Amino acid sequence: MASSHSSSPVPQSNSSDAFFKKEMDVAKRFRPVQSLPDVCPKEPTGDPSNLCDSPSLVADQHRWTIYHSKVNLPAALNDPRLAKRESDFFTKTWGVDFVDTEVTPSFYLPQITKEHFALYQQEITPREKVHERCRNICPPKDTFDRTLLHTHDKSRTDLEQVPKIFMKPDFALEDSLTFNAVLPWSHFSTAGGKGNRDAASSKLLQEKLSHYLDIVEVNIAHQISLRSEAFFHAMTSQHELQDYLRKTSQAVKLLREKISKIDKVMCEGSLRVLRLSLTRNNCIKAYNKLKLMATVHQTQPTVQLLLSTSEFVGALDLIATTQEVLQQELQGIHSFRHLGSQLCELEKLIDKMMIAEFSTYARNDLNRPLEDDCQILEEERLVSLVFGLLKQRNLNFYEIYGDEMIITAKNIIKQCVVNTVSQIEEIDTEVVVKLADQIRMMNFPQWFDLLKDIFSKFTIFLKRIKATLNTIRSVVLLVLDKNQRTRDLEDTLQKHSVKDSTVDTEVAYLTHEGMFISDAFGEADLPPVAADTTSQRNTSPNSEPCSSDSVSEPECTTDSSSSKEQTSSSVTPGGVEMMISDDMKLTELELGRLANNIQELLYNASDICHDRSVKFLMARAKGGFLEKLNSNEFVALSRLMEGFILDTEQICGRKSMSLRGALQSQANKFVNRFHEERKTKLSLLLDNERWKQAEVPAEFQDLVDSVSDGRISLPEKKTTATEERKPTEFLIVEGQKYATVGTVLLLIRIILEYCQCVDNIPSITTDMLTRLSDLLKYFNSRSCQLVLGAGALQVVGLKTITTKNLALSSRCLQLIVHYIPIIRAHFEARLQPKQFSMLRHFDHITKDYHDHIAEISAKLVAIMDSLFDKLLSKYEVKAPVPSACFRNICKQMAKMHEAIYDLLPEEQTQMLFLRINASYKLHLKRQLAHLNVVNDGGPQNGLVTSDVAFYTGNLQALKGLNNLDLNMAEIWEQKR
Repeated sequence: MASSHSSSPVPQSNSSDAFFKKEMDVAKRFRPVQSLPDVCPKEPTGDPSNLCDSPSLVADQHRWTIYHSKVNLPAALNDPRLAKRESDFFTKTWGVDFVDTEVTPSFYLPQITKEHFALYQQEITPREKVHERCRNICPPKDTFDRTLLHTHDKSRTDLEQVPKIFMKPDFALEDSLTFNAVLPWSHFSTAGGKGNRDAASSKLLQEKLSHYLDIVEVNIAHQISLRSEAFFHAMTSQHELQDYLRKTSQAVKLLREKISKIDKVMCEGSLRVLRLSLTRNNCIKAYNKLKLMATVHQTQPTVQLLLSTSEFVGALDLIATTQEVLQQELQGIHSFRHLGSQLCELEKLIDKMMIAEFSTYARNDLNRPLEDDCQILEEERLVSLVFGLLKQRNLNFYEIYGDEMIITAKNIIKQCVVNTVSQIEEIDTEVVVKLADQIRMMNFPQWFDLLKDIFSKFTIFLKRIKATLNTIRSVVLLVLDKNQRTRDLEDTLQKHSVKDSTVDTEVAYLTHEGMFISDAFGEADLPPVAADTTSQRNTSPNSEPCSSDSVSEPECTTDSSSSKEQTSSSVTPGGVEMMISDDMKLTELELGRLANNIQELLYNASDICHDRSVKFLMARAKGGFLEKLNSNEFVALSRLMEGFILDTEQICGRKSMSLRGALQSQANKFVNRFHEERKTKLSLLLDNERWKQAEVPAEFQDLVDSVSDGRISLPEKKTTATEERKPTEFLIVEGQKYATVGTVLLLIRIILEYCQCVDNIPSITTDMLTRLSDLLKYFNSRSCQLVLGAGALQVVGLKTITTKNLALSSRCLQLIVHYIPIIRAHFEARLQPKQFSMLRHFDHITKDYHDHIAEISAKLVAIMDSLFDKLLSKYEVKAPVPSACFRNICKQMAKMHEAIYDLLPEEQTQMLFLRINASYKLHLKRQLAHLNVVNDGGPQNGLVTSDVAFYTGNLQALKGLNNLDLNMAEIWEQKR
């Protein structure tokens, strides 16, 4: 039996289980040594036991976790506001409230009282009473025989004689107390001659122990006698059991020999082949894993090499790929536990390097010499920087470019001023240090050339900024377009490839669990998606090709099998090809907002240039320099500024109002000065005007001739031709002669200057219209005061206001009225439709002028009317004929005709004399009625008829009045 048991090679299940339990107990007894938390903890894969509570330094580097919280408990609990400190340690360290704080009862645990158990007690009390009653009525049955009970009682009585110390389960004579209790040595002392008594005591003790032994043996024998039948039955069956075991051992031995032969012949070779194949596959995987580790180990040197050549995008892609490999295929590798955090810090360093590099690029791009070229500086470098910044979600990099624009704009003006001042000998830069003071010392041509240089530099500056920002914006738009196309492609694939996505999920799950794809799929059963992913892994830039004698090329892949990073190439407008990867985690909203911000930066560039130009303008405007410019200088300045404004609007695509507003402000000041000068000049001319017909110089005739077809333009001065031509008596305007005074000739030139100024400075059209209206109104009112109001008698010293003065004044007003429609059309063509309401000023002015002309005509008629009233009131019908009264009237009429005929047109002269004739007829009719002279053919009637015929003949004999219908029959009262 012993041999059979010892020769059995098959391990027993009980012993195996016991061994396994023992190992588990040992594992539980001793706490295993815990390693540091892994750099890249496992991702959640469905197994709760594999979850890691600590945050991942790679996946959670930008997310706040509880590990970021830091609390100084003594500082939090110690109340610095308490004036008195307690002596107790806890209250002194953690505050007074530490001891006295009561725990707030939980809202989720109810308060349990005795009332909750009242119902249970009511239900259990009757049951308890019934149970007690039943136990008292039915005692437990006596299953032992009375004899056996008597014998048992007797043996119990005997056993009670044995001391209880021998019955203890922990009885041991090795214990000194137990030994002294069983053998009391104090009874065996040999001193004092007590040897005989001690011998008797020892003998008595020996007999007592023997008696105890006998009692125990008797009880043992009694117990054996009670179970003798079962004992002899067991001894009898023992021999049969040994024979059975012997036969069983022989059968098992035979069976094991057969199984051993079968194992050697049929199984051992095949299992060995399978084991070797699995070992080979595991070695290949281990080799690939080591290669991957070697490649990952070279990540940091490779990143440093890429950074040395400013390949920020490649460095970031390498870091992202390495982090993905650390999280997936190299998860839990102890030697790489710090690599993830190092890569995170390196990524932050790259962020700072890219910001510094972009700042340097912006400074170099904006501060290079402003020549006539708008080529982008190192476009490949710019595209790489922008793409890297987008990859890192650093979307505020354009603000750096904006800050550099402001600094560069200031430097441009400063450099232009320094270059110009250095060429002017009159300005001593050692004495005049401030640039503003140096600018104020320049005369207008020098300052104008400086402004022109600044504007040209700013134009090139804006074109360069536009080219750079367009490149940056194109990169952003390409990324946005890539995101949109990727999203559309993902939507399409999600609808048509449900099975493939399931396989990808399983493969990713197995990879996260630390298994290999070949463990789950055979080489023939590997799905196409997994196969493609496996065969398309990207090696890092520093990885070396695998040797041909170890494994095949597809087995040497070093990237993560579940990596989804793909790249697509795009070309920027400048022709630079760039790779756009799918790991750009930017939303379309963010990219769209960034593109708008970049476009807004171009608008800001225009505003910056305009603002700096305004400051430059205001620096020179102090002291009224710009207000003192003459018309030609201000027009040149205005055209230069308008051209620069239009250029910037064309470049940037948006209007900037600061420079336009400054120009408008200076234009308003110019208009005020322009108007005040001319109004003052006109006032002085009117105050010195004697209202006599003036000769018309040839230059004024040319000035009038230049106004044709509603187009107003001042002719260029012709020195030689003007000297040869003599002045004329009248001003010829479209075939009509106009007799004018010198003030009106100058007024026409002033009016044309207003119109010409509007052509040169369109922004002041409305102001000029208002000022010109004021000027025309002033001339009308002032001339009325001087002529009709006889103000010239005191101002100029005229003796009287003659009819010739009145007629000349009327003709001058008619000349101005002739030009008002032309002026109106000129301004109308330059006004906005919403400003057409301002043209009503010309309508009001025209009406005022016509009213003035009519008043002058009425004044001429009134002069003759008063004469007729004075002469005809003394008329008497008597000989001689013609009477002295009619001779005097005809004489005055001839003087009137002589005074106005050369000044007024023939039609106006006829109309005036018709009105005078009507007044004459009215006064004559009234006198005849007073004298009771009627048209009866009598002598008095004949005398009157002769005088009237004399009057008619003399009046019609005047030049231009021969065809005048006088209708003298109206002087007689009609007979009723």
